[in-house]
Amino acid sequence: MLAPTPLRFLLRRRPYSTTTTTAPPLITSTSIPAPHTGTIKLLKLNRPKAKNAISRALLAELAEHVNAIGSGADRDTRVLIIGSAVEGVFCAGADLKERAGFTKADTDAFLTSLRSTLTNLSTLPIPTISAISSVALGGGLELALATDLRVVSEGAQIGLPETRLAIVPGAGGCYRLPALVGRSRALDLILTGRRVGAAEALGMGLVNRVVEGDAVEGAVEVAMEVCRGGPVAVRAAVEAVGRGRGGEEGEGWAYERVVGTWDRNEALRAFREKRKPEFKGE
Repeated sequence: MLAPTPLRFLLRRRPYSTTTTTAPPLITSTSIPAPHTGTIKLLKLNRPKAKNAISRALLAELAEHVNAIGSGADRDTRVLIIGSAVEGVFCAGADLKERAGFTKADTDAFLTSLRSTLTNLSTLPIPTISAISSVALGGGLELALATDLRVVSEGAQIGLPETRLAIVPGAGGCYRLPALVGRSRALDLILTGRRVGAAEALGMGLVNRVVEGDAVEGAVEVAMEVCRGGPVAVRAAVEAVGRGRGGEEGEGWAYERVVGTWDRNEALRAFREKRKPEFKGE
């Protein structure tokens, strides 16, 4: 087995959060043992009454988790998954009720924090995955666009409806979406504000995989696939493919980083001995 505890049990057991407040966490956190070494961290947005709308408090919790990985304080997590603990929605976007009471200064500060958090998420040194089982709109889709991979259920609906509210996507949608699907397709979605289903999203390259049933379980399976590779090699690949080191130089840097590792030598030994490698992340 890849982990000592069955996957379905791990996904259903009571999660924990690093948040120290007495109120229920707005984001729950579960660590799942990964193949070889380390863990897969599963974060679930947990604002059922607000359909997981992004409030200042929820954003602060998300930033805390992201910054722990980015700063190196959390060295155990090998893949980060963001999903939902609320049935029927991934994230409904910004908390419009909260925003209604904002001053211009409040709005500017919130957008700065949101953009910064999503940029930090998009530049983490590990693979990141969004698990979308239902609806992801506006800021919810922009959150998903900030991750490396997107796994969706067959019934998922996603879109950027901001122009119908007389605004434009303000947290990465105007540049991350065209980077994925091209300018023309991005304009189609942004100008019309329409929702697209899983099949159309897959066809245009907006999502990576469509799964039957729960997208979170599908995302964990993808994370398990990723973690079967060498830990150092996975991080190097993330850096070489779109993390600031691009082209031949980035690829060369990544290769030099992994070629002398213990894991690479272990892979060669395992090949000769006709067995599966046991990587250490060294």
